[in-house]
Amino acid sequence: MIPIRALRDCLDGAIPGVVSTWGPDGMPNVAYMSQGHYLDRRHLALSYQFFNRTRQNILANPRVLLGLIHPQTAQQYRVHLTYQRTETEGPVFEAMKAKLAGIASHTGMSEVFRLRGSDIYRIERVEGVPGTALPMPEPAVDTLSALRACMARLPLSPDAESLLDALLDGLLDHFAIEQALVMMLDPVRARLYTVASRGYATSGVGSEIPVGHGVIGVAAREGVPIRISHMTSEYAYGLAMREGAERQGLGALLETEIPFPGLPAPGSQLAVPIPGVREPLGVLFVESPTEMRFFHADEDALAALAIQVGALFRLFLAELELGEEPPAAMEGHPPPSGALMQIRHYAANDSIFLGDDYLIKGVAGNILWTLLQDHHTQGRVHFSNRELRADPRVRLPDQSDNLEARLVLLHRRLAERQACVQLEKTGRGRFRLAVDRPLELVDVEGAGI
Repeated sequence: MIPIRALRDCLDGAIPGVVSTWGPDGMPNVAYMSQGHYLDRRHLALSYQFFNRTRQNILANPRVLLGLIHPQTAQQYRVHLTYQRTETEGPVFEAMKAKLAGIASHTGMSEVFRLRGSDIYRIERVEGVPGTALPMPEPAVDTLSALRACMARLPLSPDAESLLDALLDGLLDHFAIEQALVMMLDPVRARLYTVASRGYATSGVGSEIPVGHGVIGVAAREGVPIRISHMTSEYAYGLAMREGAERQGLGALLETEIPFPGLPAPGSQLAVPIPGVREPLGVLFVESPTEMRFFHADEDALAALAIQVGALFRLFLAELELGEEPPAAMEGHPPPSGALMQIRHYAANDSIFLGDDYLIKGVAGNILWTLLQDHHTQGRVHFSNRELRADPRVRLPDQSDNLEARLVLLHRRLAERQACVQLEKTGRGRFRLAVDRPLELVDVEGAGI
């Protein structure tokens, strides 16, 4: 059996494999492999795109011989396979569909390469073809050492927000990944929202993507990593989302939508789910303008990081359930001064406007509105995560409320806008509402933006 790493590298699509099949009459047929996908030591998947001679042959005779060439060493292999079944949905199909879209776009075959299914094969045996092979080149980044360094710094984070910063800083410092972001899942609305990013002109904190949209949405829906090595418009974000909305006549609504920070023309993308208890907590997403930037080793390393981030995030949630109550008395702080600021709350979708500027909506918007109401009616400035979770006005979803992630989102959005209202940490699970200007609160019932 050849090394698993070698087999995975051969299936990455840099050098197309050769698929040999035989018809019922023994007539051989040879065709190029569009895409392969490693499953485990005993199974792999090949893309099914056309009802051609290869397809007819495997349905009649399941024995297949796959010829592979390693893209870096030029070592050749013969892989003996037996066809088992075809999958037309699920994580394997979706991962191959995303990858095929990148290959098709890269080769100008987007209208031809459409995945019909993922053909699952059992690996019977693998043979190395005699010949001279090149030595394996040294990788630009020692993935195992980088993973160890990143994993060592994550547990030092005192809270969820620091954990996200440590993760993205570690990717840059140790993996040399310059563009990265974290999105958290809102299972009730079936959307993901950005809570942290690195390497973009704008942070995009608060931007949203529907579950199932692009590599990020598919990774969240299927719970598996999705990796693309070539540019594809079908899985691009950034400008494509804005242009699509404008074509549908939704330009006016963009004023209340925070633009996604993704690269306008990515060469490579990798989305890795952050595991939760029953469903992903969110998705770690990295991209690069360089094609073939991320390989199986990167996917494995980021998946391991995502597992640790998910475990630490859930630990923070459990600890904050026992968080301290806020102080009973207000500490001294400068009174608000300056011009009156009107803050509007639209009840239909909990969107918040500071003057005429859109800030946030959804659960994070409702949290801010609840805090502002208590500040206005009771003069309160100190709050705790625990009391917010129990407050019925906040209307947290029953499943996976993820209050801490929403507070991270709100804190960063207010800081980014240099708003007259800020959230300041005062301890674990506690924070202060800092208000610099006099406020007028306007609740707009029965309307939404």
